[in-house]
Amino acid sequence: MGRAAHRDPNVLRWLTAYTSSMLGDGVYYIALSWAAVQAGSPAQAGVVMSVSALPRAVLMLGGGVLADRLGPRRVVIGSDAVRCAAVLAVAALLFLAGPGLWPLTLLALVFGTVDAVFMPAVGALPARLTAKDQLARVQGMRGLAIRFSTVIGAPLGGIGVAVGGASGAFLLAGLLIAVSVPLLICVRVRELPQDDLPGPGRTTALSDLAAGLRYIRGHRVLAPLMLAIALGDLGFVGPLNVGLTLLAEQRGWGASGMGWVLAGFGAGAGAASLLLTVRGRVPRAGLVIGCACVTGAVAIGALAFVPALAAVVGVALAVGLLAGLSGALCGALLQTGADPAYLGRVTAVSGLVSLGLAPLSMPFAAAAIGAWGLGPVFVVSAAVCGLGGVVALVVPGLRRAELPG
Repeated sequence: MGRAAHRDPNVLRWLTAYTSSMLGDGVYYIALSWAAVQAGSPAQAGVVMSVSALPRAVLMLGGGVLADRLGPRRVVIGSDAVRCAAVLAVAALLFLAGPGLWPLTLLALVFGTVDAVFMPAVGALPARLTAKDQLARVQGMRGLAIRFSTVIGAPLGGIGVAVGGASGAFLLAGLLIAVSVPLLICVRVRELPQDDLPGPGRTTALSDLAAGLRYIRGHRVLAPLMLAIALGDLGFVGPLNVGLTLLAEQRGWGASGMGWVLAGFGAGAGAASLLLTVRGRVPRAGLVIGCACVTGAVAIGALAFVPALAAVVGVALAVGLLAGLSGALCGALLQTGADPAYLGRVTAVSGLVSLGLAPLSMPFAAAAIGAWGLGPVFVVSAAVCGLGGVVALVVPGLRRAELPG
């Protein structure tokens, strides 16, 4: 039996590198938003902040092919090196010439393009670091790193802006991302047999992509799992990102009340990641995903009808716990169910569903709330989210899916 992931120095090196990179991302977004507001109007700042989404969505599938062709470790190291160089270059430019919209827009485009390659590679890397029976634990550890980075990254960015302005915050972001590169170089990965890998001279990138999509479509667990993820995120993203803000405004909770609700959600999601980290495995993973999605959907619908702030925080805690548990288990099933040779492409499709399709629900959710009010929209969103759980419960391959023991 291999070493447990949370005691494996190789896995811990990767986790430290990943956490440092995510912290850098958090500081970067604060620096970018601050610099964009200083350089232009609020509308222009909004364009700068959102411009990275287009290349990330358009190029994500190609990024998955690249991760499988070149190997995820190599792609992650190259991605972090490019992001570090771009952020430090903008930090120097802002220090010498002051804020400007064009360099910020270019930086956002570079980040979005590199993210399209970085994210599939990050998803494919854990399967090369540890045994299959440890991948669920690694997924929990990764979730804890994301929660830690979310909580710490924004204050760090604020400190960077307060001390050194936007250029100082960009410098801090670049240094945090830079820390990940030597750590990743020291990480040992399990190489796959060359016959299992796509690559130049044997196949084309387009045929590799088509092969990956056929592989997902024909897989008894991955195909319904992608549908469940799509429905869950479509129903979840709109209420969380748009509906909660409008709910806080309508109820008079203010920014502090909104902060408490988001803190409840974050605490629940963190608890789910901690559970996976400690236990390493949850029996009947497919069944648990379905039950968690359906129960979480009921809690999402209840958010619009609970009047007291304290009660809403409690419901948000339950939503975070259930959504965090189902999300972590979905990630673990992707990691353990997919052939490692296809994992970059599998992760790319999953990321495209979450980061490409789900955000499209936000403007529709806002328009629907304006037309019909918060209650009906939360109920419909909960029903869509619940359908993801129904898929997990009615499709036998997914319902019976287990994590390796």
